[in-house]
Amino acid sequence: MNKHAKEPTSIWYPGDYEIWLGNQMNNRRTERGTFFPPFWKTDNHYPMVEFSKKFSLNEPEEIEIAVEGRYNVKLNGVFQFGEPRKMVIPAGEQHLKIKVFNQATPPALFLRGKTVFTDSTWLATSEDKEWIDESGKVSDASATTYVPAGSWHFRNAGQKPSEFRLATEPQQPVSVERLGGGTLVDFGRETFGYPVIHGLQGKGQFKLYYGESVEEALSEEWCETLDFLDIDQPEKADRTLTQSQAYRWIFVKNDSGVHYDSISMLYEYLPLEYRGEFRCNDSQINKIWDVAAYTMHLTTREFFIDGIKRDRWVWSGDATQSYLLNYYLFFDTPSVERTMALLRGKDPVSSHINTIMDYTFYWFISVYDYYLYTGEKRFIELYYPRMVSLMDWVLGRRNENGMVEGLAGDWVFIDWADGYLDKRGEVSFEQLLLCRSLEAMALCAEVYGDHEMVPEYRNMARILKGKLFDYFWDKEKQVFVHNRIDGVPSETVTRYTNMFAIFFDYLTQEQKESVKKNVLLNDRVLQITTPYMRFYELEALCATGDFDYVMREIKSYWGGMLELGATSFWEKYDPQETGAEHWAMYAKPYRKSLCHAWGASPIYLLGKYFAGVKPTSPGYETYTVEPVLGGLKWLDATVPTPKGDIKLYVSENQLKVKSDTGVGTLRFYSLTKPVIKGIEFKELGNNRFEMSIQPNVQYDIEIQMP
Repeated sequence: MNKHAKEPTSIWYPGDYEIWLGNQMNNRRTERGTFFPPFWKTDNHYPMVEFSKKFSLNEPEEIEIAVEGRYNVKLNGVFQFGEPRKMVIPAGEQHLKIKVFNQATPPALFLRGKTVFTDSTWLATSEDKEWIDESGKVSDASATTYVPAGSWHFRNAGQKPSEFRLATEPQQPVSVERLGGGTLVDFGRETFGYPVIHGLQGKGQFKLYYGESVEEALSEEWCETLDFLDIDQPEKADRTLTQSQAYRWIFVKNDSGVHYDSISMLYEYLPLEYRGEFRCNDSQINKIWDVAAYTMHLTTREFFIDGIKRDRWVWSGDATQSYLLNYYLFFDTPSVERTMALLRGKDPVSSHINTIMDYTFYWFISVYDYYLYTGEKRFIELYYPRMVSLMDWVLGRRNENGMVEGLAGDWVFIDWADGYLDKRGEVSFEQLLLCRSLEAMALCAEVYGDHEMVPEYRNMARILKGKLFDYFWDKEKQVFVHNRIDGVPSETVTRYTNMFAIFFDYLTQEQKESVKKNVLLNDRVLQITTPYMRFYELEALCATGDFDYVMREIKSYWGGMLELGATSFWEKYDPQETGAEHWAMYAKPYRKSLCHAWGASPIYLLGKYFAGVKPTSPGYETYTVEPVLGGLKWLDATVPTPKGDIKLYVSENQLKVKSDTGVGTLRFYSLTKPVIKGIEFKELGNNRFEMSIQPNVQYDIEIQMP
């Protein structure tokens, strides 16, 4: 959405450009040179869009018009001749409508004048429902539904949205080695971009085998991605490949008739500012933060994608974690909006998002999270009707017990598990996510102004939450069981429902302690071996206050990947595996992604729970700062917000805080009474203290942290 209301930008029907751009993104995947499209519903843009704006001018004004497509212009109901690139609008009350047709790419409009220009205040419709009667008069009234136009950052007439490309910069390999009849090129760390072959000449075949590990690059039979080029080039020339790839290593083999001088690459990336930061006395944690941030940047492209090597697709479960990581690293709201818009797509609804039941529920939850972190109502105002239609579809698929279970075409995912994970019947985890989704719907209905549905969604959530406890809470074990089949609860206990119920705050303190003891810290319960669900498992343990344990787990789990040479974090890591097992997945030796968005979760855990910064009202109008050291001697953190940063430094005897925004509440532990000059604070008992944080004030506090 346009954050620069006083700057012109190209506009389009909301969601259409995101869907079109997402189709380009999702259809770049190849498997050993074979096109591999996504297997879910693909939407498209409206080919005809009308843009509309009412305004008043004190004096005539010349405007410049640029479009992607064919168009006509109508001023106050009167068609203007031809397709004017410039026109003068007279003084007075005006109603300008520009209709654009483009079958190939989303119809887009850029208009610039002194005071009149395209931005997010313009309206758009895909059907104007107007007519011209026998007298030649255009209808005065219309049943057309107009919605606020979509936009991004295209600030001049020469920036065509359909020509958007990520930025690139040259990079050189760190080593080149002749090996096994070819050349092994090492770029030093996981990277993404276009190989550039310098001084290419001759006739024959030129082969590139890409690898996230050296073993993968050297495996001509099993490497996941490769390029075979047929060369017929009598003169030396440089050649840049047209398809970007993920790799650290490239193994190059060429026919005897083909020669080249060297290989480099164009690193491809989305330019983003690293606003969040975390530093501490532990060099391993600092390295984990840096590698997590790099992993996050590699997987933040036109959209938040899963991994850069294999899928390169936009998955809702992966993206939901990326949103949260983004709020503590980049705070780039356009990336969140683009991704949420693409994932939702268009009506009519015919399947779950990405075909996965849980991924639909994550989408609902992420919309409200977006509002909480950013304070932006616009996305909800645009997408609430699509939230309603998607939720109506979900509710229409409930069984006779008012719960959801996998039906034909539904993928109940939950997690990749090293062990049997039963997904039959009524799975408690899906009911829990649906309950949270209904709560999110109630909150979004309130923001949108659908006051009739607020109590309806709340009541549905209350009823489902009751069933969650009635049907799945084992009173003897004091934990949630995994599922019910034909009304019979299973004996199986898994971590998923139990840990989510903790940070959703669905449990009493006594129940949380039981779940922690009997599930989270119980090695007999099916272990989690993906960073995807380790994210939530460790969040639950942060919510129970087990910070020392979580810090040790971060060091052990993510540190374990670093010890194996990781330069970005993986899709899956099982410390029990050895050797080549670390690269294998999906029954193939190198299918595992070694750069996966959900591997970057320490960014969120360290920012939200160790720096302790989180919003308590939309857009950080109010927030809390509750830092903990968790075994560290000191930490120094910056957490970005919509209107500046929150900075803090914490050591065993000092606490410093300064915020650019909102009104915060600082809560902290000190074994001695803190020394704060001229500042009032509350004693909460048990060595806990609380005080208010005002914007643009530096607070220096002497403490003794336990």
